[in-house]
Amino acid sequence: MKPAEAAGLLLAFLARLITGAQGHWYGSPPKAEQRIYFANHQSHFDWVLIWAALPRELRAVTRPIAARDYWTSTPLKRWLTSEVFNAVYVSRQRTDDEDPLEPLMEALRRGDSLVIFPEGTRGFAADPAPFKAGLYHLAEAFPEVQLVPAWIDNVQRVMPKGEVIPVPILCSVTFGAPLALQPGEDKRAFLERARQAVIALRHIR
Repeated sequence: MKPAEAAGLLLAFLARLITGAQGHWYGSPPKAEQRIYFANHQSHFDWVLIWAALPRELRAVTRPIAARDYWTSTPLKRWLTSEVFNAVYVSRQRTDDEDPLEPLMEALRRGDSLVIFPEGTRGFAADPAPFKAGLYHLAEAFPEVQLVPAWIDNVQRVMPKGEVIPVPILCSVTFGAPLALQPGEDKRAFLERARQAVIALRHIR
């Protein structure tokens, strides 16, 4: 077993030990299909929790989106995100001629699944902030890829802002039924429908 694979198994075990990392599936069973999982965003721990909640066979083909400036700032962060999680790096500070979605589209063209947070930044309100346009453009460019909403519960209490050591708290990830961009549906309507699909999962237990 390669060091990165062993580290991944250890991190998944630790995430489940600390948080429970319970995955609940409603309308989208954990199948090896190409998907974009989109969820509310509350902490840097979010994508680790989703990754740990996925069955092992899905982790190998599911890649989180990671901010390049933050997740490559130290050798350890770079190694974890590149070798263990196989993250797709995106730049938060871009030049005018740089397409921020190109790394995501390249991953989708290769057949990978993605974990994204359409709010674009961490939120601390009860409901997710309005979704940015990236999810719409990905849905438009890759209509064959399933769009699966997910609600992450309690993770903000595991990694409070400013803390570096996780606090043991029971967490869960609830995955909902796939949705798709409808013919003629405009960007604003689609993004609000996707946002409401995530919010609706908060009340499922």
